[in-house]
Amino acid sequence: MKRLLLIFTLSLFVCACGSQTKRIEGAPQVVQPVRYTFSVKNVYPHSTASYTQGLQYVDGVLWEGTGEWGESRLQKVDLESGKVEVLKELPRSEFGEGITVLGDRVYQLTWTNGIAHEYNLQGELLKNHRYSGEGWGLTTDGEKLYMSNGTPDIYKIDPATFKREGKITVTMRGEVVDYINELEWIDGKIWANVYTTDYIIIINPQSGVVEGVVDCSNLLPMEDEEDDTDVLNGIAYDKEGKRIFLTGKRWSKLFEVDIVKL
Repeated sequence: MKRLLLIFTLSLFVCACGSQTKRIEGAPQVVQPVRYTFSVKNVYPHSTASYTQGLQYVDGVLWEGTGEWGESRLQKVDLESGKVEVLKELPRSEFGEGITVLGDRVYQLTWTNGIAHEYNLQGELLKNHRYSGEGWGLTTDGEKLYMSNGTPDIYKIDPATFKREGKITVTMRGEVVDYINELEWIDGKIWANVYTTDYIIIINPQSGVVEGVVDCSNLLPMEDEEDDTDVLNGIAYDKEGKRIFLTGKRWSKLFEVDIVKL
């Protein structure tokens, strides 16, 4: 049933941009996004206990934030072995969401609590920030934070105060794209998982226009799926090595991929 629902959702995304009907008035441009697929370069183990909500690779360290009530954590992952080092366990009342590393600080969102945790690189809690609405994905351009909340909007955030400084509304072919989830900043663009689909979209952070769509269908082979295997969610970029890593919620594998234009 989950597979049938996913196929149905994917067809809606391809044909109608996430089944959205409303349009952005005065949108600056309608761009036909470039279509991409992937090729797998390397495969690494990934803990099926990790309900991946955020993923980032910084200075040789793979950081991961996980979700689910009573199971949400901030952790480091050894790429080669998949071994997890838990730095912080969130309270059972919090459902962890996206993370990002900026300088010597790590930020972690929560889904419905309206709390963003700020840690040092050892995982020690330094302060909590408040925000309105839900928290989904989080990334950084090296100066500011960018936060999604499951809508077509991505907010530009001051990391010191967590106040919103601007908003990007994501559109594809002139229509808004809902369910913007986990985020990653790659070469000046925002890459985002679209929740419930196998698609990653590449967003211009100035205009919000989707300039590319990566079809990640069948990245995780069906024989590697279990009853609790969930959707694609987790993009990490090794800036120095120019490597892209992808995984999903409770996936047994993490993939290093090349993106191939169709």
